[in-house]
Amino acid sequence: MMNGLINKQSDFFEKIASLLKQARNSIIKTINHTMVRTYFEVGKLIVEEEQNGKERAEYGKQIIEELSMRLIQEFGKGFSATNLKQMRSFYLMYSKGQTLSDEFELSWSHYLKLMRIDDPKERKFYEIESVKNNWSLRELQRQYDSALYARLALSRDKDKVLELSQKGLVIEHAKDAVKDPYILEFIGLPEHSIYSESQLEQKLIDKLEHFLLELGTGFTFVARQKRITFDEKHFRVDLVFYNRILKCFVLIDLKIGELSHQDLGQMQMYVNYYDREMRLPDENKTIGIVLCQNKSQAVVE
Repeated sequence: MMNGLINKQSDFFEKIASLLKQARNSIIKTINHTMVRTYFEVGKLIVEEEQNGKERAEYGKQIIEELSMRLIQEFGKGFSATNLKQMRSFYLMYSKGQTLSDEFELSWSHYLKLMRIDDPKERKFYEIESVKNNWSLRELQRQYDSALYARLALSRDKDKVLELSQKGLVIEHAKDAVKDPYILEFIGLPEHSIYSESQLEQKLIDKLEHFLLELGTGFTFVARQKRITFDEKHFRVDLVFYNRILKCFVLIDLKIGELSHQDLGQMQMYVNYYDREMRLPDENKTIGIVLCQNKSQAVVE
């Protein structure tokens, strides 16, 4: 009786807590949108005022400094000359139709980062992916530092690179979901230290959220060291994922050192097993990925 009452109270609390969290997130999103939109309008007014000045360069500098002084007196230090120049740059950059829409779905900190990306196509790609995947500023920075756009662009023709800047990463085929190379600096293992495959696996599991983000869109974790059996011989797949977009299992085997024919043969055996024993009729064929430090292109082909 007492346990039932406690569980009922716990459910009651969780419902209210969930409601309050949703409200808080909605308020934060509204504040961010309003602030970014306001900064855009401030930038627009500064540009329009500058364009009416006779000596544009000198006049522009003068009005920003005077405006900064008055706004700081009225609203606080968030309106330094540097910040006003950023608002001016924001308007000049995003009044040219380079944003997703006029809604500005990211935070001001996101846009400050995006404005430092010179290539408009690359900037648009990171904006789209930030919105689609709800990237924090830290995650946006990590994806940029890992050269995500460059890695994806390398394996695509001109039309597909243009599509990246217009739609972000669109997964139409299995190969679209697989990156080469993967950047795993977040696991914290020193680049030149000696470590085992099991240590690498443990570090990836410890940083599973980061690893899922690096893998891409739609990945969910299923198992580690998944045992499969052939003729009473046991084998273990290092990591098993499922991709909701591709509707298939994704098997990952970890190898320290250079990729060999035996590694690929073993992965092919795992893939065949999953297709035969685990895959449902409405699911697509299993994908196998061997993560290694070095590879021979001839061996892979």
